[in-house]
Parts: sequence; structure tokens; C-alpha cells
Amino acid sequence: YSFAAGSQSLYDLINENPMVAGYPVDYTNHPFNCAKIDKLMSINSAIEIDLTGQVCSESIGPRIISGAGGQLDFVEGAYNSKGGKTFICLPSTLTDKAGKLKSKIVPMLTPGAVVTDTRPVVQYIVTEYGKVNLKGSSSWQRAEALISIAHPDFRDELIAAAKELKIWRRKDI
Repeated sequence: YSFAAGSQSLYDLINENPMVAGYPVDYTNHPFNCAKIDKLMSINSAIEIDLTGQVCSESIGPRIISGAGGQLDFVEGAYNSKGGKTFICLPSTLTDKAGKLKSKIVPMLTPGAVVTDTRPVVQYIVTEYGKVNLKGSSSWQRAEALISIAHPDFRDELIAAAKELKIWRRKDI
């Protein structure tokens, strides 16, 4: 661990305990060190994801609401870990202040949005509509997979956007 915050019983447990070790964050979060852990699982959340697989977990457009923390470090570490898996979990929608339902799977990230996780290292995406594995997928395969776990009310408009972006290949829909 790199820091601990909790109850006195936690502090008592880690104090001079040879079973746990504290290290600087540049060691614990280094993707190379994380990848040395077989079957490492990384589970993170996101604000939105676009049809190419770019993940934004830090901002709503240009408005910063969170830092990256170690998300990308652990995403890359788990992605490269022997048997490791990385998950980005998010609800498929949100309701805005005006009460309008909006998709969190979007054609392109909101202008000004921060890309927290780049598409080459994004693996599993999970919504209440399922889980898809984007690892090694082409742009059109990513779009199809992400649309399959989007809220059903938004799938047709996401398909239309994917066609416009030239990242839709399916002929049957």
C-alpha cells in the first residue's frame, strides 16, 4: 500500500506488521510493478466512454471533477499482468439536472473531456446490460460491442453515429 486511512484497528494491524508493506506511490502504482502480479484485477469507474473505447473518468467536458489517481496505472498493469483483467464499470445512463436521460456511452467524448484511459489498454467494459471485452478489437468491433451494452433507448442513435464516423460494419441492423 502507499497510504492508509481508517480506524485505529486498521492502524494497529499495519503497524510494524511484516505481512504488509508501505511503499511510495511511484512504486505501488508503477504499471511495470503492477504487471508483475499474476491475475491482477483492476476495477474502476468512468464518467463516459466513446465508441472507440476512450475512457473519461476525470471531467465532464472541460470541467474537472476528479483526478486520475492510479486508474491508468492499474489499468495498464492489469492489462499486462499474466492472467490479469481490467474492468471499467459504469451505468449506461445518467439523468441530467433537467431530468433528461443521457447515455454514458457516447459517439465521441464530450469536447474538452480528459482521456483517462486510452483505447489500446481498455479491456472489459461493464454496464447493467452486460460485459464486453475490447482487448485487441478493431474500431468497428469496439463500437459494435459498446453499443450492445448501451441502454436500448440509445442504441439506434449510437449506430447512426458509428456509421457517420465510419466505424460500423454490421449489415444486419
